[in-house]
Amino acid sequence: MAEGKIRLHALTHGHYPGHPLPPLVLPGLSTVGHLDARGEQDWGLEPHCNEGMEISLLETGQMGFTVDDHEYRLTGGDVTITRPWQLHCLGNPHLGPGRFHWLILDVGVRRPHQKWTWPEWIMLSDAEKRELTAILRHLGQWVWKSTPDLRHAFQEVAACVQCYPSQRPVTRLKLHINHLLLSLLEAIRQQRDAHTAAQPGGAQVVEGFLQSLHDHADLATQAWTTAAMAERCAMGTTKFSELCRQLTNSSPWDYLIQCRLQWAARQLRDAPRQSITQIAVAAGFSSGQHFATCFRQRFHCTPRHYRTQADNR
Repeated sequence: MAEGKIRLHALTHGHYPGHPLPPLVLPGLSTVGHLDARGEQDWGLEPHCNEGMEISLLETGQMGFTVDDHEYRLTGGDVTITRPWQLHCLGNPHLGPGRFHWLILDVGVRRPHQKWTWPEWIMLSDAEKRELTAILRHLGQWVWKSTPDLRHAFQEVAACVQCYPSQRPVTRLKLHINHLLLSLLEAIRQQRDAHTAAQPGGAQVVEGFLQSLHDHADLATQAWTTAAMAERCAMGTTKFSELCRQLTNSSPWDYLIQCRLQWAARQLRDAPRQSITQIAVAAGFSSGQHFATCFRQRFHCTPRHYRTQADNR
């Protein structure tokens, strides 16, 4: 900026570059802004993770983009989405010429399985928030094409950022960010449907969710129903159940039980001071008797015998 290589306009909470916002103004908005890079640059953004979900638009130009070791050549109109746990960088290794917009929202997560909490000023309906959360949580595609409505929303946000603080257009900025999120949801719906037309619809989303259940005990031990699991994946229970069976050869409920039993078996081995009943309840089972029945079906022995065998190894 000091050398005149780029023009940057941004608003920020925390350590991001830009004009600082008061703490109570749009809490959860980590940073929003845009930059104009005139000509090839001699710098790029190093690999990093953000303290929030990032949505970006390359409005014009070309730039290299890498996320989770996947390399892309962005061109005008490309939208990128990264979650807080994803390592990514802009530039290959340097930025190309272009006008680049970004928005980073802190939704209270740093890992895939944590619960998303949208800032209170996000005005999407509860159903739209759940759908957008489900899509973004299990997203397997990081580069999308913008729509005219989405590009317009980014441009409106940029206009608000550029006139701050002289006009302090906080209300207008809030409205345009909500418009941007709604436009993003609609754009992903359209492109996801087209992208998955040749695949089992939503299989990638369901596979990601099932993997999270397998990998994260605090997710698997929550009070799930099949309907709630389907809603997390933004689809109906029938479709969700069909895809779950295709992927695991089990019903959603049977797969969940298997994940809980695996965690309980580790606890029996690693936490000898915990009672079997305590482990059963912590694993999400309604009673010790139900837990014992499921455990015998899976491991062909009682929980007590399993623990004794583990102690003797």
